[in-house]
Amino acid sequence: MTRLFAAISAILLSCQVFAAEIGDDGLHKADWMRDTFKDLSEDLEEANAEGKRLMVIVEQRGCIYCQKMHEEVFVVPEIEQYIEDNFFVVQINMFGDVEVTDFDGTTLPEKDMVKRWGALFTPNIYFFPKEVSEGDMATQAAVANMPGAFGRWTTLNMLSWVVEEGYNSDEPFQKYHARKFENQGK
Repeated sequence: MTRLFAAISAILLSCQVFAAEIGDDGLHKADWMRDTFKDLSEDLEEANAEGKRLMVIVEQRGCIYCQKMHEEVFVVPEIEQYIEDNFFVVQINMFGDVEVTDFDGTTLPEKDMVKRWGALFTPNIYFFPKEVSEGDMATQAAVANMPGAFGRWTTLNMLSWVVEEGYNSDEPFQKYHARKFENQGK
């Protein structure tokens, strides 16, 4: 029995567990997330100044799918580095009270802005172009939306599709992903 206990202990100790940091608001926190005034026009301007793409991620306390993304996907070194290098990430709390100013100038608490955008699931990630037309709200301006938790390759391919501006090509994301996926993980 002692040997079995020792073997199980050794296995458990050798397994690396990724525990995502949780903030006071109950949301997962990553080093690549930005603490901003949540004025999307200002955030877009700052993202552009850094040569990055604006990404807004809507999450909620206790979301098992958010946890999956933070503990299994965003921690993959290749994905984490890609986000750090290419994205300016702003987190929105689906049920939060912090004021958010949309591209069209509308200012609402996070929970009301999320409702305005029609976001029903978390995580829900919006990707934005380098320029947003005057009067557009976030959901009109977004070049891509990733609602829910996805695996490593889908997430990485969505990130690269946005950076490469695949949304301006004739190749939809699903075909881009299928083409890239054939060469990944082999």
